Amino acid sequence: MAKKQQKKETGKKRVTFTWESPWANEVVLLGDFNKWNARVHPMKKDEGGIWKKTVMLSPGRYEYKFLVDWQWENDPKNDEVCANCFGTQNNVIHI
Repeated sequence: MAKKQQKKETGKKRVTFTWESPWANEVVLLGDFNKWNARVHPMKKDEGGIWKKTVMLSPGRYEYKFLVDWQWENDPKNDEVCANCFGTQNNVIHI
């Protein structure tokens, strides 16, 4: 008889990041949740020029930025920032 595997509660939440830029050719979401890897979370543009990416994040504090056509950009919809080691700022999100 096979054992039933119980679904574990992960506590992860679905979080959608957005960037408004109809003229951009490429937007990537980077943060400590993906080890700042530009290949992990490329964003997709909708018909209105809004770039979106939904990720599953566990509860915690995360730093992130957008890479828009290879230029670092902060999230204009999020006022919470912190200094980074490059002398600029990252956005902060709490889940």
